[in-house]
Amino acid sequence: MRTVLDTTLLPEAERAQAWAQTAALAEVTTRFRFTEPGRSGVRIGATALGPVQLSSISYAPLSSYRSARLIRRSDPESYQLAFVASGRQRIEQGGNGGCAGPGEILLYDSSRPFEASVDNALASSSCLLLQFPRDLMPLRDNTVAAQCGKTLRTPGLGQVLGSMLLATADSDEHLDEADRVRLGETLIDLAAAVVARHAGQDGVPSHSRAAVLHQEALVHIRRHLADPELAPHDIAAALSVSTRTLHRAFESRGESVTGVLRRERIARCRADLADPRLAALPVAAIGARWGLPRPAGFSRVFRAETATTPTDFRRQSTIGRRSPDGGPRQD
Repeated sequence: MRTVLDTTLLPEAERAQAWAQTAALAEVTTRFRFTEPGRSGVRIGATALGPVQLSSISYAPLSSYRSARLIRRSDPESYQLAFVASGRQRIEQGGNGGCAGPGEILLYDSSRPFEASVDNALASSSCLLLQFPRDLMPLRDNTVAAQCGKTLRTPGLGQVLGSMLLATADSDEHLDEADRVRLGETLIDLAAAVVARHAGQDGVPSHSRAAVLHQEALVHIRRHLADPELAPHDIAAALSVSTRTLHRAFESRGESVTGVLRRERIARCRADLADPRLAALPVAAIGARWGLPRPAGFSRVFRAETATTPTDFRRQSTIGRRSPDGGPRQD
């Protein structure tokens, strides 16, 4: 994720102005003040996912507000959804008030006044902030407006969205433009599902339900890759849906459940085969570790996914780790 600002690298007297100028670039201008003397550090990283922006923000304690006057000056007409990673954040908007701690979500609207604060007695607070145009939200405006300024506590769905935000931030540098656009669309669908669930509505658009199911299934798959018996009907049962519904959720994305299961297993095997710390672990043991216990079957599946055998892949990875003089790299 590209670093946009790190005020800890600036003199104390310049930090507030730098934060104000950077925040204005997002067109969600606020008035703010740092609330504890000597603590004014802010770090921001950002990445674009098509029309969606995902930012990683670490703040010193501060309070801020966005007034009707500031909205008239500049308004991107967007929703902001904050997934709190550490500390506590508060928001008040439209008569609602919410306070969120780690793992919880706050929602607010750039087109309406709000007041917000960030505090943490021990260290900086941090969050992942998802910002996207209001007209991309597949829910009625009044449904979303009623949830703005609230803490969206939706066990299960909220965890899936949080995991997706964290994974996207961590994988940013490996994504191509098409991946970014698809991830942006998926994150909006997940956000819509969280808002609808918190509003007590079942009327989430079908494509949003499919996106949520796809992500829930992916989380389940990754947690149970070591089980060689894991199959679509097991995943469907764990998620309380029919196997047919599960298959449809994957087909809507041009994937298959078994294909994703195979891809995830091989990805873990590739990582282990390339890991010098596991050099003494037999190739067959690595396959078994990720749910492929039969050596011949492991080799066949690995070759189908990578066009090489596990043994050859490990050998090439070892060569790649050596320096030009034949010795191991020191980096």
